[in-house]
This record gives sequence, structure tokens and C-alpha cells, in this order.
Amino acid sequence: MEAYLVFKDLAIIVIFAKLFGIIARKCKAPQVVGEILAGLLIGPSVLGLVNLSDFLSHMAEIGVILLMFSAGLETNLHDLIKTGFKATLIACAGVFVPLVCGTVLYGCFYGFAAVGSPEFYSALFVGVILTATSVSITVQALREMGKLKGEIGTTILSAAIIDDVIGIIVLTVVIGLANGSTSAGTVCLKTALFFVFSIAVGFLIYKLFKIIDNRYPHTRRIPIMGLALCLAMAYIAEKYFGIADITGAYVAGIILCNIRDSEYIAEKMDINSYMLFGPIFFASIGLKTDIGDLNMSILVFALAFVLVGLVSKIIGCGLMAKVCRYSWADSLKIGVGMMTRGEVALIVSQKGLSVGLISPVYFTAVILLIIVSSISTPIILKVLYSKMPAKEELPA
Repeated sequence: MEAYLVFKDLAIIVIFAKLFGIIARKCKAPQVVGEILAGLLIGPSVLGLVNLSDFLSHMAEIGVILLMFSAGLETNLHDLIKTGFKATLIACAGVFVPLVCGTVLYGCFYGFAAVGSPEFYSALFVGVILTATSVSITVQALREMGKLKGEIGTTILSAAIIDDVIGIIVLTVVIGLANGSTSAGTVCLKTALFFVFSIAVGFLIYKLFKIIDNRYPHTRRIPIMGLALCLAMAYIAEKYFGIADITGAYVAGIILCNIRDSEYIAEKMDINSYMLFGPIFFASIGLKTDIGDLNMSILVFALAFVLVGLVSKIIGCGLMAKVCRYSWADSLKIGVGMMTRGEVALIVSQKGLSVGLISPVYFTAVILLIIVSSISTPIILKVLYSKMPAKEELPA
């Protein structure tokens, strides 16, 4: 493939993503909905104008990294600590309920196998796929509505990060059990070490940035160094601790969220994200979808998979939020905000395919869940916030 051909793909993605984003906003829907639909339209399923190459996949990954870094920068650290215990409980419920529901769903369609059999682990892995939460789309929707800094937005963001950490541990345990050995202890140790590392190194980096910020306030070197920290933390999280790179990027944002120029860094990151990397990421979700191989049997399973995936998150996270003394309205917002699936679900699914836990044909169901949850979540959140504003919500 000639290198210059990628410019055509980028031009098509940017034009269609922004055009459909504008149309979505005109229709009172978050623009991320339009960008995802644009990817579906120009992708293999409809017009076939763009195929998701390795280069575009890497660009999309940068897009979600920048988005999570910006989310960390805009996080109120006091609110994060305040909601930390509640977010952990919500995340645990958001993993347990979908795990059980997904396992039972597979059994209802293909029979309940004996514990320890290959079919049992296939069923269990379907549940593992449903545990994943992709907060990036919810983050963008909340940012557009000015609700990201509120207590509900912070709770969703915190719970989603913890949810992914727990989900990765569950994934490792299931694969280890299926292969006859488990490294769950190693995964737990690496996860704990990552957060110890983040606290220790993060404190030193925060002090360094604070000195630089006081000496060279509002200069471009600060966001450049912030971007370098974001990319470094994303790399370190994946490479040395086995934690999702988006978690490392978010932690990088948390480290810098209390320096004086944190908003200035976020402003510069938003330029890159809004102009190029953001549209590529959201369009890539649509580009990954190919509905050409669907048959009736898989379609019925896929529809049930989507329904269970959405409802199980709302029930698990929403009910636990209510137990944590949120109002019914805010509990529903938290449950809906946690039901999106995206890059983490794709990573989990691909891992299952690589070790033979599921068949490639079920990947269509995962893509359908990602598409439906990615489009419906921002719309439902917008309706909920307009119809049921939170009295205790912090000002954005």
C-alpha cells in the first residue's frame, strides 16, 4: 500500500465525522453519535470507502489516550477521593452481574456445560466480555453537556477505571483456568504495584511540574511535557504492569489535574483531539463493524447479547449506586453511563479468539454491542440530564 493513500482515508474520515457530528448536534444528540455513524457509513458495511488499516488503528488508539488524559486533567481530585469507595463498590457490581448474566446467556443458547469443561470456559468468557466498560464515549458525552466535573460524572469515571482493572484480573484468571494454570496472583501484584508506582512517581512529577509551572506559566512547553507524561504512563502501564494504556493516560491526567495550568494543558490537548485524533477514534468504532456474515442464529444471539450487556450494567451499577445512597435518578445515570463498551471489550474479545475460548463468528455480537451502546448511551444520558437534573450535582 502506497503511503500517500492514507491521506485519502484521513480526509474522508475527518469530513464525514465532522459532517455527521454537526448533524447529530442539530438533532440534539451528542456529536460522538454522529462520528460513530459516520464510521459505520464509510466502512465495509455500507459504502466501503475506508478500511481500518494498522495505521488508522494506531491513530485511533492515540485518540482514546488523549481523551482519557484530558478526562484526568479535568477530574476534581477531591471528588475522586470522595467517590472512591462508592466507585469501587459500583465497579465490583458492574463486573459481577454482567459476568453471571453473560455466562447464563451462553448456556441458554448452547446448553449448560459441566464446570471445568471447554464449553464452560467459553460460556464464562462471554460473561468476561460483558464486564468491560468503555468510559471514553461517556466521558465525551458528559464533557459536551458540561457534567464531567460533577459528582455523578466523577463517580462514573472512577468506577469505569476500577471496572477495567477488575475486568483484566478476571480475564487473566479465566484464561489461566482454561489453560490449566492461573497467574491471578501475579496480575493482582502487578496491579497493586502500578498504583504504588503511580502514587510515588506521580508525587515527584507533580512537584516538578509545579516548579516549572511557577517559573514558566502558560507556556507551550508545559502541555508538551504533559503530553510526553501521558504517552509515557500509557506505555509503562501496558508494558511493565499489564494494565490498559488508557488507565495510564488517565492517571497521568490525575497527576497534573491540580497544577495551575491544568486547564491550559487540557485546552491544547483538545485541539489535537477535536481536529484529528478524536474523530478517527470514534469513527473507527463504526469502521470495525462488518455485518455481512450475519445469519439468523448468530443475529438472535447477538441481539440477546446486546440486550443482556446493556441491562446487566444498568442493574448491577445502578442498584449498587442506590445502595451507596444516590437518588434513583442519579443511580440510573450511573448505570447508563457504565453500559458503554468499546476498546476494552475489543481487546478482551481478541484475546479470547487468540486462545481459542470463543469462535470468530461471535465477534459480530461484540461489535454490535459496542455500536448500540456507543450510540444509545450518550443519547439516553442527555435525556436523563435534561429530564432529571441532580440537585446535589457539583457545578461544571
